[in-house]
Amino acid sequence: MELLVVLAIIGIILMMALPRFMNVVSDARSLEAQQQLKYLYTLQKTYFFRNAKYSADFVAINFEHPKLASEGGNAYYRVEIEDASTTGFVAVATAVVDFDGDGVMNRWTIDQEQRLEETVKD
Repeated sequence: MELLVVLAIIGIILMMALPRFMNVVSDARSLEAQQQLKYLYTLQKTYFFRNAKYSADFVAINFEHPKLASEGGNAYYRVEIEDASTTGFVAVATAVVDFDGDGVMNRWTIDQEQRLEETVKD
């Protein structure tokens, strides 16, 4: 009987701690998106200084995307360039894994002014 009480208490503690732990995991994984976008920003600025325009082509700016977790790799975010012109660019990093199981995928954006923001929170 005492063992069942102890197991019930441990179960309750785990149920209270799990949501907080999932937020920590989500925050830690979002650092990958932020770093990838900051790196992409640096490459875009270098390309802009050489060509007086931004590029939508990863090859042109020398950005090599790591292999995604959904394809057997280690990256949890797919990076894409939504817009690129002579005046600016917008790049997004969208999670390929639902970190907390709520059906919402985390999404970050960055632009030519280095405005990095989380547009969809997971």
